[in-house]
Amino acid sequence: MRVERPNGRDSAIANGRSTAPAEVFGSRILALADRLAQHSDTADGLSCTFFTPAHRAVAADLKRWMGEAGLAVEVDAIGNVIGRLRSSKSGAKTVVLGSHYDTVVNAGKYDGRLGILTALVVIEQLKTLKCQLPFNLNLIAFSEEEGVRFSIPYIGSRAVTGRFDPDLLQRTDAMGHTFAEIVRVAGFDPGELAAFERPRDNLQAYLEVHIEQGPVLLNRDVPLGVVTAISGGVRQTVTITGTRNHAGSTPMDMRHDALAAAAEVILAVERRCRGVPGLVGTVGKVEIPNSAINVVAGTCTLSLDIRAPDDRTRDAAVSDIHHEIGCVAARRGVAALIKELMRMAAVPCSPQLRARLAGAIARAGLPIVELPSGAGHDAVMFDGLTEVGMLFVRCGNGGISHSPLETVTAEDADIAARVLFDVLTNWN
Repeated sequence: MRVERPNGRDSAIANGRSTAPAEVFGSRILALADRLAQHSDTADGLSCTFFTPAHRAVAADLKRWMGEAGLAVEVDAIGNVIGRLRSSKSGAKTVVLGSHYDTVVNAGKYDGRLGILTALVVIEQLKTLKCQLPFNLNLIAFSEEEGVRFSIPYIGSRAVTGRFDPDLLQRTDAMGHTFAEIVRVAGFDPGELAAFERPRDNLQAYLEVHIEQGPVLLNRDVPLGVVTAISGGVRQTVTITGTRNHAGSTPMDMRHDALAAAAEVILAVERRCRGVPGLVGTVGKVEIPNSAINVVAGTCTLSLDIRAPDDRTRDAAVSDIHHEIGCVAARRGVAALIKELMRMAAVPCSPQLRARLAGAIARAGLPIVELPSGAGHDAVMFDGLTEVGMLFVRCGNGGISHSPLETVTAEDADIAARVLFDVLTNWN
């Protein structure tokens, strides 16, 4: 039996075991995403942050849908929705499919949730066809990845992988509520979080489907991509201190302008990171305290965000940018203080899982495109515990994400589901 793809060509997706018409899976994925988007912290756009009423309503929907798909479901003490499908094979290890269901403020409908819902419809098909897998299968909808409410990302996957820091319980949100307090209000015991144990010998692989959140696949006119690595990132602030002075009476050659120095630094970041594959550098925030139209800036603080698929490339760029900051400061007679906020290592994706994904894509009659992920994902928390793999799905609208303009087509979502089904049912 063969399956006709949306473009009319035949493909032996899932070894010919999937008989659903083209785009049935994709249409269901998008419909479920629409239903989840009805739960929002705000009335004017989609926002779903950690343990708000909207967040808990999404968890309730996911729990119900997982149960209807035949999974044994629980919601853990940090709000992760975990569905389990046990293998009949003795001593079977576990393959985890996962992504997150929280969002940024004024978000799109597919970041994180696309991966959960794609896995869900695949599991529904496994149940319909009574497929037996040689591994246990877990679907985890992680409660928090974006870091919006408590300014720390990957809360849900940190807990599942035994990387939760108990000090987080005392962190407060913008309203002054502690983490422990909002966990307790949600009906859970914050004391359970410290008892989460890191899984050891039972994991076989972690796979995540995710919208690309960028324009690469769109520009190459392909629906799917195999992720090679999740970029490691360094975030820093640079505070430049010059001399605040009168804009009219201070000659140009006698100024120690902190903002002008910052402008040079911004351009230096762009120059250093342009043209190196996978390397990106961003100054996303500039602050000038007590600024005025007729005042030479005395102080300016800017952010640095440097990412690359391997740590050596990233760290070389950071070092060169620091050197350039020193040169700018000396030339302009200003001081520069660099403070590091975060450093996360790059996570290479497993060659074996990349090959599995590439094989399924090839069987679907599609070109194989490999690319790094510049964004972070829950997958990074599984690094060192098991093999990690990611499948990207084409993002529409020029690759816009973290925005209501974020789009994905039913056809692309459908192909992603069929490729994931193929990978799971052809696991050797």
